[in-house]
Amino acid sequence: MPPTIEQVIAAIPDWAGRSVTAERIAAGLTNTNYRVDVEDKPCFVRIPGAATELLAVNRGNELHNTRAAAEAGVAPRVLHSLPDWDVFVLDWLSARTMSVETLNSVGMPARIAEIVRRLHAGPRFRDDFDMFRLSERYLALVDERDIAIPAGYREHMGALPRIEAALAVHPLASVPCHNDLLADNYLDDGERLWIVDWEYSGNGDPTFELGNTCQELGYDDAQATELCAAYFGEASPALLARMRLQMIMSDVGWTLWAAIQARISTIDYDFTGWAEERWARAATALDGQDFESWLEAVRR
Repeated sequence: MPPTIEQVIAAIPDWAGRSVTAERIAAGLTNTNYRVDVEDKPCFVRIPGAATELLAVNRGNELHNTRAAAEAGVAPRVLHSLPDWDVFVLDWLSARTMSVETLNSVGMPARIAEIVRRLHAGPRFRDDFDMFRLSERYLALVDERDIAIPAGYREHMGALPRIEAALAVHPLASVPCHNDLLADNYLDDGERLWIVDWEYSGNGDPTFELGNTCQELGYDDAQATELCAAYFGEASPALLARMRLQMIMSDVGWTLWAAIQARISTIDYDFTGWAEERWARAATALDGQDFESWLEAVRR
């Protein structure tokens, strides 16, 4: 069982004998989060959710990569860690949690590209990330536990090797990536963006990173093009097609993640609806008239 916040507070020697108060933060789809004030210093405490190893979360990798991201200047510093519970304490950022609406405002694709480029230029992460392999792992768990997934999912699986083969013709160098850029994993301190929550981080293809955030933020063609140009210095047909295929893979993988969460999570959230929404978007792209042209553009 995960520890209580009281147990966490008692386990940190630096906090012994000091005035410590904790307040639950209503955020996150996997873990339990708190603001903890140690006298006049606020901190962020993350307590992992139950059975997250089934979601392929490696807490050692997460902790290593959180520290690396902080070194890159894109994430808050790790102040304390409790390895027995996979709990860590971070610097508190005086920043607002972003939303789909705020990240759709004018100029945001360029700001996102700036922080993502800084991350990708930073220290290498511990492990690699590959959504094709992660999706296979999730699907095996779905089969093992007889977990319901959206209708039509398996019938489209034949397209995935074609996507993987096309992306492999002209591979991009892997870089340290976050890979789960939901809107609320971005924070804005008024001057710059920060990124939090490194559970699925790993070295990977930068166009997965860009495609993933486009999907999570609901970016249209113009915004995706703006993000691509801001990151790469150009928005060529090949790069845009690569992002489009990775956008499909983002939905393919996170659909299964949500289906598994619907079975194992204790968080009050409509994970089944989340899975259906993402799969509908992926299926539309896979069946769409542009899919073959994206494959060809990436191969060419």
